[in-house]
Amino acid sequence: MSQPDDYIVHLFIIAIVGVAIYQAVGQRRMKALARRAPSDSSLVVESAGARKITGLSRRFVTVWIEDLPPSKFSLVMATGVISIASDLLGMTWIARGLFFINIVFFVLLWVLIGARLLFYPHRMLQDLRESAVSPGYFTMVAATCVVGRQFVREAGDLSAAMWFWMLGLMLWLVITYSVFMVIIVSPRKPSKRRGLNGLWLIAAVATQSVSVLSAAIASKFETHADMVLFLSLIFYLMGCMLYINIIVLIFHRLIFIPLTPVEMTPPYWINMGATAITTQAGATLILHSGQSQLLTDLVPYIKGFTLFFWAAGTWWLPLLVVLGIWTYAVKRVPLTYSPQFWGAVFPMGMYTASTFQLARATGQDFLLVIPKMSIYVALVAWTLAFAGMLLQLGKDLGAEDK
Repeated sequence: MSQPDDYIVHLFIIAIVGVAIYQAVGQRRMKALARRAPSDSSLVVESAGARKITGLSRRFVTVWIEDLPPSKFSLVMATGVISIASDLLGMTWIARGLFFINIVFFVLLWVLIGARLLFYPHRMLQDLRESAVSPGYFTMVAATCVVGRQFVREAGDLSAAMWFWMLGLMLWLVITYSVFMVIIVSPRKPSKRRGLNGLWLIAAVATQSVSVLSAAIASKFETHADMVLFLSLIFYLMGCMLYINIIVLIFHRLIFIPLTPVEMTPPYWINMGATAITTQAGATLILHSGQSQLLTDLVPYIKGFTLFFWAAGTWWLPLLVVLGIWTYAVKRVPLTYSPQFWGAVFPMGMYTASTFQLARATGQDFLLVIPKMSIYVALVAWTLAFAGMLLQLGKDLGAEDK
């Protein structure tokens, strides 16, 4: 790890430790004040309305802050990529609406993450140490870069996109080396059955998202565009490396370790989603190859590698559909909303967008029939997941009313 990377990681750790100390001191002061408080019963009697408000607040804090999963940003990833896919296919009003909705999602989630870091830093560190959970932090990187890509596509605002690009780069450095460092040095390793699932491939997705956004904003740097495109190429290759390494372990887990229906969770759809965004990154590099002599020289290699990943994703798609039928129709696992379902919506939107871009980059226009159909599947999936999220939120709040 380079020296600047060390500084970033050290600052991240210092910030978390500082918040933890602040919280511990605050709790101790509150306990001391409580011991000195008068015992007058009138001070502890609450009205029914006050108890109701307190109950709702406690429920909100527990579900949306204290227990907020690191992978929650998959909501932004899914919404953003379906917005981009819709725009590519001429559905401008859908794309623009999802763009504005996604900005709201993005801001709200960062507010919630900030509150969690401030008030529950120990929970964030606990998630960082859990190998089945910690890869969810990579959704912050991917979501940031997807929103930046939306600013390029929907608003034509390269300046705003550049800020998202810089934030995405910083998050990638901190989260990549924090997650892998903590997991590698952990003295107790989980079994593959408990610690390994499709969520780990978000590391590859996040890396490729940086590649895609880098290529999209390269023209903003004018004379240094070739340097930014070189960075995009490096992130593309690193993302390919991460996918190949991780998918071997996941394939071994699926084939040789018993899999119960309950364990066949939506994040396994990222097996396909990661290949889709890799295809997107490769196609984007091909489309921008005219701005870099190096990319021009490597176009045949990038085309072959990109087609390889698109073929791999296409192979996964029918298998994942069949496994979904086995899980929910044959084994009758209850189909109830979970934030993990956004991890299944994202691959559908990304497969649509990446196939469209691949057709443009390779001149294989017959491939366009696929995104013209799959976009409707992606939109239906997003609508169902969004409706499920709203219903679950209503149930969570309604539970406190009873």
